[in-house]
Amino acid sequence: MRVDRRWAGGAAAALLTVTSLLWAAPSVAAPTATAPTLTDAVTAKLLGTARTAAAGAQPDTRITVSRSSGRWAFGTAVAVAPRQEDAHPTGSVFIARADHAGWRIAFDGEAAFAELAAESPLVSGAERSVLTTTPTPMYAGGDYRTGMALPFGVGQTWTLTSGPHGWGGTESPYSSIDLAGGDQVVRATRAGAAYTMCRGWIRVIHDRGYSTDYYHLWNSISVNGASVGQGAVLGNTGTDVTCGGAAYGRHVHFGLRQNSAYVPIAGHDIGKWVLANGSAAYQGGARHGSAFAGVGGGLYNYGALGFNQGVVDANGGGVLTRRAGPGTGYGSLGSVADGATVTISCSANGTSHTGRYGTTALWNRLSDGSWVSDAYLSTGVNGPVNGWC
Repeated sequence: MRVDRRWAGGAAAALLTVTSLLWAAPSVAAPTATAPTLTDAVTAKLLGTARTAAAGAQPDTRITVSRSSGRWAFGTAVAVAPRQEDAHPTGSVFIARADHAGWRIAFDGEAAFAELAAESPLVSGAERSVLTTTPTPMYAGGDYRTGMALPFGVGQTWTLTSGPHGWGGTESPYSSIDLAGGDQVVRATRAGAAYTMCRGWIRVIHDRGYSTDYYHLWNSISVNGASVGQGAVLGNTGTDVTCGGAAYGRHVHFGLRQNSAYVPIAGHDIGKWVLANGSAAYQGGARHGSAFAGVGGGLYNYGALGFNQGVVDANGGGVLTRRAGPGTGYGSLGSVADGATVTISCSANGTSHTGRYGTTALWNRLSDGSWVSDAYLSTGVNGPVNGWC
């Protein structure tokens, strides 16, 4: 099967591309004559972190300096992948500062990147609020909240064409999913600063250390740190492989990153669906309440789950009883349906119950004053999400 690289609707003229720009070190506060040029230094760092499809192979690299002033530079670094299945490009947004010893270079998500972003005159105020976020391994600590919607319009249903898999294919971690359908318009899952990595590939850097990647886009926007809101248009689903890989049938290859690396997407709530791995790459699916959608199933975009909210998972359907206090000994105040979104005011310990994810004595006081067992809520955190009562 060949890769279909035709542009739909004659949209080729509207495509905006990123030019590979090789930039020499500035004369102001430049490194010593024996130090590498900026391009060489960025390339060396990129190749030290890039994964290649074949061991020992050195990929083509594209270093783009989009901004420079004095001893500062800002841009993107991409390692192009082979044009084959189970291969995707890797890359980073970088900030560089020259001194007498050479170039200090940091990639997005690294602690040094936040430090340089705080100092650099090339970073706008809107960008700085996002780029200076201190990286912390939140998901490793049991916090899987993202505040993200799915990468298409809220209220639409798209097809999950591939379940969790690696950004490059079958490798771990399974950071990515493929989606297609609806109006084919790909949108930012959460507000942030957007960057064009190459034609067809957009990265949005969000708060809390997260960033999201969108690849194979047709009509991808051309951006260099522009502030985008949740739902901002990034392009259309497509089969673009300008930076390598393969695409059969138009879709968006969506990947989740945290602290400069792709991270497991399973367990994270995106669009009020919790992603789940299968027995192998490209399998698995997503769960909303007790409902599960596997590969080929439809995902309805419910929007972002708030950091103090949860989705009712009655572990088999039905309803969840609301109580007057944190335990089954308190009177019933009605019920809430499986899959409903609830807002949590605070939490306390009460009677123990066993739900899909185990046994807990934690109860949550909802915004209407009633209480429900945390065993039947999906919040993204194994514990209180809004403090203790």
